[in-house]
Amino acid sequence: MKIGELAKRSGLTAHTIRYYERIGLLPFADRDAGGRRDYDASILVWIDFLDRLKTTGMPIREMLRYAALREEGEHTGPERRRILEAHREQVRAHMADLQACLLVLDTKIDTYVEAEKGTHFHDDTKHSLAGKQVGARAARS
Repeated sequence: MKIGELAKRSGLTAHTIRYYERIGLLPFADRDAGGRRDYDASILVWIDFLDRLKTTGMPIREMLRYAALREEGEHTGPERRRILEAHREQVRAHMADLQACLLVLDTKIDTYVEAEKGTHFHDDTKHSLAGKQVGARAARS
């Protein structure tokens, strides 16, 4: 597939694909007779994996390290596994931090919801009390 098709199917721009090739995240593509890049569809699986690493916050230098090991072959499997295990622990820690932040947000939102309920109830009480007081005054007059 040509770079335009790969860009469309992967969600990356052609510029990003060329950049990833240049820095070593993507292997250099084969070229057709006209010298244009010609990618195998299997590259989409690798791009999807890179996107997941990026989404989970893996630094590009670690992604490059992983990609270089991948290019070296199967014998680097244990080292690649260690990279992913370490990253998994960082992702889990980040998720725990996010869960704690979410709890704070939920608590704060609940505080506002309860305050609004109390304000509406209180406001309704004020209005009804004010109306009764006016009525009481009118009855006394």
